[in-house]
Amino acid sequence: MVRTQIHLIGQTKGIGKIESSKVLGDASADRTDRTDRIDRIDRTDRYSMHHRMSKMNYFYIAAGLVTISLGACHSSPPPVTSNPAPISEHSPYPAHWWTPVSKEGAPDWEILPQEAGPGEVILSKRNELGILSNFAAIPFVFHGRHYASLEGFWQMMLYPENQDDARAKFPGLEWKYTREQVAQMTSFEAKNAGTLAEENMKRIGITWVTFEGKKMEYRPAVPGEHYRLIVAATWEKVRQNPEVKRILLSTGNLVLKPDHHQEPNAPAAWRYYEILTQIRTELQKQR
Repeated sequence: MVRTQIHLIGQTKGIGKIESSKVLGDASADRTDRTDRIDRIDRTDRYSMHHRMSKMNYFYIAAGLVTISLGACHSSPPPVTSNPAPISEHSPYPAHWWTPVSKEGAPDWEILPQEAGPGEVILSKRNELGILSNFAAIPFVFHGRHYASLEGFWQMMLYPENQDDARAKFPGLEWKYTREQVAQMTSFEAKNAGTLAEENMKRIGITWVTFEGKKMEYRPAVPGEHYRLIVAATWEKVRQNPEVKRILLSTGNLVLKPDHHQEPNAPAAWRYYEILTQIRTELQKQR
């Protein structure tokens, strides 16, 4: 706009110069007449230029107002962002326990931290609460034997105890790992070893597992011996690892929730977050 105005002004001045030249070129007019005519032409030139500039300014001001008006009508609203719940809602707990995580790239099984309801916290493996997971590489001793994790302890029970075990004698089956090897596994390695064992159990047609030679139902309708073993082993994990105990107690009275989707009506032993809640309650009473 500025360049256009300068151009027009230049043109206007140019016209004045041409007209002035014509007047000055009239040798027959006397000096006074020439001066008067030049003054009249200059006044006319200035009036013409002022008139043109006024119209041009009016045009640009009007155009500017239209542009501003249209911009206001059609401008996009600010993007709506999804913020985590205010920290005050969860105080005095660490805010990062609820820090949103993008669902893009997250595994299908995972329940993300921001999916916790009011008064809840997800025991996410993405922060220190993951130490409470069965997958965590937290060693403990149970009945005189060393286990690398609760998951290793759990899946170990699906494997034959020795060569005299009926599971080891079943023809055509391959047990990729020994019971002792699984006991020293953690996380998904232990879980995958258990998946292989469950496939063998289906082929054999059994629904039981063993501990110290005793058979017990793996998925009972009501909590049984397997559940009691898992509870006892979880207690030992907490007792023998001060950091696990500290983090568990740091959850206060929050409702503990799993970080993965579980099968409907999962047996009680699968609901590790409820077992941890029971342990937390007992520990709080001891304080």
